Amino acid sequence: MKMPEKILVPLDGSKAGETALPYVEELISKMASGNKVVVTLIQVLSSLSRYVVSGEETIKVPYTRQETDETRKRAVRYLRTAGATLRKAGATTKTKVEVGNPAEEIISAADEIKADMIAMSSHGRSGLSRWAFGSVTDRVLRGGSRPVLVVKVPKETHVA
Repeated sequence: MKMPEKILVPLDGSKAGETALPYVEELISKMASGNKVVVTLIQVLSSLSRYVVSGEETIKVPYTRQETDETRKRAVRYLRTAGATLRKAGATTKTKVEVGNPAEEIISAADEIKADMIAMSSHGRSGLSRWAFGSVTDRVLRGGSRPVLVVKVPKETHVA
């Protein structure tokens, strides 16, 4: 098995979502110094709109261009900050912000960059929550063709 040189790491902006980062950092630090690893950090925004209550109706209103630009800039800043330890470990980091279905966008990005591996955390939903919301991790595992490193989020990291 060859060591991964292109790794995709999906992040959702939460501490729980960052659980895979130390594992990726460890993997990078264990690799021979001659290997160059490129880690692409991706955040998928499920929507660029908000809901506004008008009387008895709730209306979905798209973000303005300025709000969309600012949301994307915040996501890029977050990804750059999250990637700092990976850069210190010797990796080159890239950022990618997409809008859409998280699992579909992750699979698409992995194919686009020809990722050797996807490293992601699993929030560990079960029961009704899993049935209602599904699991992005499950959908990436079943729908994609790339190897996936799944890191379970420790219980103390979950925020109610």
